[in-house]
This record gives sequence, structure tokens and C-alpha cells, in this order.
Amino acid sequence: MEKYKLGLVSLGCDKNRVDSEIMLGMLKNTYEITEEPKEADIIIVNTCGFIESSKQESIDTILEMAEYKKDYNCKLLMATGCLTQRYGEELLKLMPELDIILGVNNYGFLDQYVEKFIKTRERIMAVDYLDSGINEGERILTTGFGQTAYLRISEGCSNHCTYCIIPKIRGTYRSRPMEKILEEAKTLAKGGVQEVIVVAQDTTRYGTDLYGKKALPELLRRLKEIEGIKWIRVLYLYPEEFTEELIEELKTNEKVVKYLDLPIQHISDGVLKRMARRTKKEDLLSLLRTLRHEIPDLVLRTSLIVGFPGETDEEFKELYDFVDEIEFDKLGVFTYSKEEGTAAALMKEQIRKDVKERRRNLIMERQQEVSRRILERKVGKTYEVLVEGMGEDGYYGRNFEMAPEVDGMIIIKTQKDLMVGSFVDVKIIEALEYDLVGVLL
Repeated sequence: MEKYKLGLVSLGCDKNRVDSEIMLGMLKNTYEITEEPKEADIIIVNTCGFIESSKQESIDTILEMAEYKKDYNCKLLMATGCLTQRYGEELLKLMPELDIILGVNNYGFLDQYVEKFIKTRERIMAVDYLDSGINEGERILTTGFGQTAYLRISEGCSNHCTYCIIPKIRGTYRSRPMEKILEEAKTLAKGGVQEVIVVAQDTTRYGTDLYGKKALPELLRRLKEIEGIKWIRVLYLYPEEFTEELIEELKTNEKVVKYLDLPIQHISDGVLKRMARRTKKEDLLSLLRTLRHEIPDLVLRTSLIVGFPGETDEEFKELYDFVDEIEFDKLGVFTYSKEEGTAAALMKEQIRKDVKERRRNLIMERQQEVSRRILERKVGKTYEVLVEGMGEDGYYGRNFEMAPEVDGMIIIKTQKDLMVGSFVDVKIIEALEYDLVGVLL
């Protein structure tokens, strides 16, 4: 078969990115991979379908790539991922531009689907869902220059928060066997990866289904032993599942960077109950106090939802004051998205769009003030920085306090040539709105 060029556009979260990298790994021997969709004969759009804005972005991207059939080389347009898993039938009817529509469990048959379409020119849809398997395999990394990689430790979610559709798209929580995770981490390290970012829908729950216990602390201990890995970053630690053992491991493991992402979503007991979250305000405050006491220099990131059904002015004020009091280092705010198929979509007292947006803006304005205070305190300090590339202002990179793509960067002032992927010491001389400026020591 002629060796076509293949391009892939990955949307959504870092778990979706891992799926995209696995797809590229599956197809690299059959097709020539290109980073430029305009050159591609085959284009895959790996979609997100989590909230309204991500669904719209996925649809817009599919339509944009469909234009490449007219103007460039594209002969086959495929959509995969959460949007197609959720709305496959509708997409088949409404988007004739799509030649192949695959759900999240159908990646293992990519070659066969492409060959079949090329031979028959008949459209294909496969979105059958099996709540068992986990996409695994060789990956082509798409993060930076290959020094950073996401390490997915589970699939699905069993939390059943009332606002979230993920369990219906990705299924129940399924941990990957620890040996498979460690083997993948060793392969990544041999390929030059120095920072592994541990991800799952809920990392703190890892192992409960396979081993009958929370096994994240053991996994982190064993990841520490892998030669070549310098930083282990852990994201999406749900506060409900923290244990003393986990806090001790996060504190004492010298490779685990002191940066934690805790998706809290809200602080009002009333809203948390309607969200079906399993914590209360006092539990969350106690955990945050404990973490900051036990782990010096800890950087905390969280995500919040405003405008959840029934959120009163008093409940919003409680959240607003909480943001100012706790001073999260990093914070993302989302307006509640009414998603069909979720319990929250059926709740009365849905909040108007303008009210939701005003509340989000108020929180973000307050967080900007908090962020500015925090960043200004860093001027004069020296950090170890992972060099990630070169831009208009010179070299740039991140310290342990910054996750890729969401947390800003450090601009490095130097006349020297630096190696991408190296670690250098940088003294901070200026704080910008979200970034820092430093000089090479």
C-alpha cells in the first residue's frame, strides 16, 4: 500500500494526549507522520467532549480540517475521542465531511479501518464501548522536545460527580498494573524523558480496584528508583482519597516535585453536596493546612466551578473569600456547563450565563491579585530550571512550581548557548503577570 502522510490534531486533556501518542505509535511504521496537517493525506482529530466549550472546539477543528480536503492533500478525515464516543451517531448524520468515526476503545483497529475505507470509500463508524480495556502501547511523544512525558496510571472514573460525563464516556475506574506503568516509565527514561507527569482522572484512587488498597505511594516509591527520571509530578489528586502514607511519600520522595493539583471545585458544603463530592469544607481546609504544614515550599493548584445549579450569592461569596484566604499558587475557574446525561443537568435553579460569567471573572480578578503577590515574592530567589526551548525573548523553561502548558514559564536571560532538556540555575529578577524573568547563574 502507498505510504500516505498522516497528521494528528489532539484536543482536550493530557489523558487524551496519551491516546493520541499511542495512535501515532501504532501508525508510525505504516504511514509517514507529519506535524503539518496541510501536508497530510490522512488527518485524525482526537476530540474532547467534556464541556460545551470543548465540544465546540472539536467541531470547529473538524470543520477546519475538512477544508483541507478541498485546498490541500487530505483524502481521509477521521475523528476519534470523547466527542465521537458520546455523539457518534449524530456526527455520522450531521458531518458528512467525516470518513471514519471511532470511539475511545477502537484505536487498536486503526490500520484496518483506514485500509477498508481506502478500498471501499464507504464511511465507517465504530463507537462500541467496552468498560474493560485501557489503551496502551508504544508512543510518539508530543510534549516539548521529548524531555517531558505524561504517564497515565488508570482509565475511567467511579466518582460520579453530578456535573461530569466522564464515567459514561470512559467507563469505571480501572488501574493499570504497576509493572506495566514502571516498564513504560523505564522506556520513557531511556528515550531521554527526565520529567514524568503522573495523570489519571483521579490519581489518589490508584490501585483500589487491582490491589484492594491505595497504591499511589508505592508506585511513587518505585518510580523514584528509575534511573534518568529527575522530576515526578503528580496531577489530579482528589482530596477525598488522601492518606497519611501518601502525604509522607509526597513529603519525603526527593524526586516528587512539591507541586500538587487538587481539583476541589467548590468550598460551600451545600454546593459540594449537590455535586456529590465526598468532602466537606472543614475536611478540605484541614487537608490544605496539613499539606502546607508538612511539605515546605508546597505549590498548590486547583480548579473551581462557579454557577453550579442553585449556587446562591452567599455560597459564591464563600468561595470568593476562600480563594483570597488560601492563596492558591495556581487556579483555574470554569463556568458550570450543563451536560446532557448528567444528574446536574436535571437540577432546578440553573444559573443564567451572564451570572456564571460574572462570577468567574470576579474569582479570576481576585486570583490575579493573589498570583501577583506570590510571583513578586519570588524575585531574588534562585531555582533549578528545565530548559524547554527558545522564543523571541530568548530561552525559556520551567521550575518545579510550573506544570507544562498551564502555569507560565521562566524567561532566561543569558548570552550562552543552552541545551534544551538541560537543567540550569536561574536567579529571578522580575515578575510578570504569569511568567518570571531570570538570569543564568
